[in-house]
Amino acid sequence: MSIERTLSIIKPDAVSAGKAGAILQHFEDKGLRVVASRKMTLSRSQALAFYAVHKERPFYESLVEFMTEGPVFVSVLEADSAVSYHREVMGATNPSDASDGTVRALYGSSIERNACHGSDSLENAQIEIGFFFSGAELLA
Repeated sequence: MSIERTLSIIKPDAVSAGKAGAILQHFEDKGLRVVASRKMTLSRSQALAFYAVHKERPFYESLVEFMTEGPVFVSVLEADSAVSYHREVMGATNPSDASDGTVRALYGSSIERNACHGSDSLENAQIEIGFFFSGAELLA
């Protein structure tokens, strides 16, 4: 195993429900160390750019609309094999398929409003982290 960093976004549904603190605590309780974090509201242009990988998919526009409807918490998490481990702690994309005790099972309500986003590969984690944080912010 090796120490990795991954990007985590607590989505607008969880933030508006007042669950961001509980979700961050859940990650920390599972051994994911918060290296950097900020609360922000994504602009439409930021959301379009961040989710551009989904541009050809039918859910792209609704995803952009959802991600810009309110504040999010964007965090860099660190742990052994952080990318895969964070995805395990989040649970399946569809909360109804997520294992008991995972973030999405606890706080998600639908496949889109599933409480959180996590990088799907180490390469994408590096790209996504760079999208939101400068190197100077990640010296921890």
